[in-house]
Amino acid sequence: MSAMRVLVIEDEAALAEGIARGLEGEGFEVSVAHDGLDGFELARAGNFDLIVLDIMLPGMNGYRVCSSLRDAEVWTPILMLTAKSGEYDEAEALDTGADDFLSKPFSFVVLVARLRALARRRTDHNLQPLELGDLTLDIVARTCRRGSTEIPLSPREFALLEALLRRRGHVISKQELLDLVWGEGFEGDPNVVEVYVGYLRRKIDRPFGMSDLETVRGEGYRLGTPDPALR
Repeated sequence: MSAMRVLVIEDEAALAEGIARGLEGEGFEVSVAHDGLDGFELARAGNFDLIVLDIMLPGMNGYRVCSSLRDAEVWTPILMLTAKSGEYDEAEALDTGADDFLSKPFSFVVLVARLRALARRRTDHNLQPLELGDLTLDIVARTCRRGSTEIPLSPREFALLEALLRRRGHVISKQELLDLVWGEGFEGDPNVVEVYVGYLRRKIDRPFGMSDLETVRGEGYRLGTPDPALR
């Protein structure tokens, strides 16, 4: 099996070199860009499996790199490096299309674990559209529809809906959703799951008079009717 290709876009030369050397030691194949414009062009043209992207970059900041890649329909998983305790950085990273974030300074062990988790999420899931009744999630086009109506979703809402649809009819615990959507080792408030479930309900259910997304008290959340095998 060929090594996973990682693009590191980081302007601090010593940090970029350290990340690259460490990742190569873990079996990754690594390319490095030191400014946003070069990073964007490499990411758009190259066949990378993962991208590590800093926010503060010359030429084009990380937010613009991320959003421009998504606009260009480049769906390579992106792990964005944010400021320490930068809640607004983290929120904007997700809103611009990043799949995960890591606050500086970070543990290299955690960086590798997050990248491997993103890689598993990408390779383990097939890319066929996911459906529940007239609700459709197109994994490739990154679109959501209820019937003929397109429903705009943030990247985090999309990831949460994908996790629920892949196990439709089954109860998924809050911790499982945190691991799947926010990443293993997430240290924020676990109630963020409830917040995002509320966001999804207001988008995929309530405007259409539906109640597909259910809270199962004390157990977690379920999308769709219970699996008969679980009764």
